[in-house]
Amino acid sequence: MKHLCKTAWTGKIMKRRIFSPLITENLKLAISMFRKTKAKFWKALAEKISLPKRRRIKINVSKIGRLTVEGETVVVPGKVLGGGKINHPVTVAAVSFSSKALEKIRKAGGECISLNELAKRNPKGSRVKILR
Repeated sequence: MKHLCKTAWTGKIMKRRIFSPLITENLKLAISMFRKTKAKFWKALAEKISLPKRRRIKINVSKIGRLTVEGETVVVPGKVLGGGKINHPVTVAAVSFSSKALEKIRKAGGECISLNELAKRNPKGSRVKILR
């Protein structure tokens, strides 16, 4: 599947093939939510999801713990990995989670949700941080 992507540093539009069905599904969701709500949050999320594989975002649980406070909602436009500890409950939405990351976030009292679930709960994307 080809998507038109605008490169940040030149502003040129280029075509990029995205082979992963999971990435394609989440990218379509972010684009459609941007078109419906006109919220810049979804546009920024779509740009981060459409990055090439070598630049795709991978975040450890410890970084989520350092950058958040209790009860906050964050989005990771990539994969959440299980390195480190988290001591407070947060709601994390991501493209995918490792099994250890799921276990650690739930053990801290947090919640792991998909981007579809986030779109249902918070269509405007207000009070949500995008981590990278």
